[in-house]
Amino acid sequence: MILVTGGAGYIGGVVAERLIERGCEVCVYDNLSRGHRDAVPSKARFVEADLAERPRLKKLFQDHSIRAVMHFAALALVEESMRDAARYFHNNLASALVLIEEAQAAGVERFVFSSTAAVYGDSTPSPIPETAPENPISPYGESKLGVERALRWYHQVHGLSYYCLRYFNACGASEQRGERHDPETHLIPLVLEAAAGERGGVRVFGTDYPTPDGTCIRDYIHVEDLAEAHIAALEAPPERSGCYNVGTGRGHSVREVIDTVRRVSGRDVEVIPAERRPGDPPELVADVSKIRQQLGWRATRTLEDAVRSAWAFKTRPRCSQQ
Repeated sequence: MILVTGGAGYIGGVVAERLIERGCEVCVYDNLSRGHRDAVPSKARFVEADLAERPRLKKLFQDHSIRAVMHFAALALVEESMRDAARYFHNNLASALVLIEEAQAAGVERFVFSSTAAVYGDSTPSPIPETAPENPISPYGESKLGVERALRWYHQVHGLSYYCLRYFNACGASEQRGERHDPETHLIPLVLEAAAGERGGVRVFGTDYPTPDGTCIRDYIHVEDLAEAHIAALEAPPERSGCYNVGTGRGHSVREVIDTVRRVSGRDVEVIPAERRPGDPPELVADVSKIRQQLGWRATRTLEDAVRSAWAFKTRPRCSQQ
């Protein structure tokens, strides 16, 4: 069995879906504080509980033969973490340590961790290699880095195989699962909301960056490519334990994203210029050579693929979304 924590969330739900398609037995563990019960695949075992409930977690490991843990359960809003750092360290770091300790005690073979490019901070040249300095500028990024460091030591001391996947900008949808955040802070869903007439326009934070069109450039990775990266980590040799960037290796500007949504949806989107946000670097793109060479994975889907899938998910009748 594979334990998927946070499997009622966006990325965790898609990964659980892919695992089941591959014939894996899956248990989703989620407290539903940010996830959705209908995002859990129907064929997955579901446990509604918090990772801080150690007795519940311990019993789960005792009752089932769990060979791998995929850990997605975390709070993931940078601005929120700046307002409530304690909550992020308790939820993202302390709870993860409970999970790692119980997994190791139960003899789990490997641990795949949902990490983030936020561990690098905002002063790293682009494209970013895994050897770049780790210098997070938010409690969110620091909490993720803390889990990475714990996993390194559990690997060194106890031999636990681990794979930290540092996401860049996850986006898109599978046929049944997509982004549903509250509040919504991600660019593509916000632009889609504007295209659907659910908001008046899209604020573009900074139009004078040293980029070709003056707006920030980011690396957008389709959630289905991201799911396949997790499968690659699940199947990787133990000696390949470590941290890996997960992106496309190619950047797109905010204006390119908006233009892509206009083209896909056939609708106009109003652009509202706004001041730069503190800490927003002009460009963040992944160097993905390590994951290609060591895990044999590469992204195959484009920004337009991601936008088309997200638009299809958004415009599908809610009753058909599982």
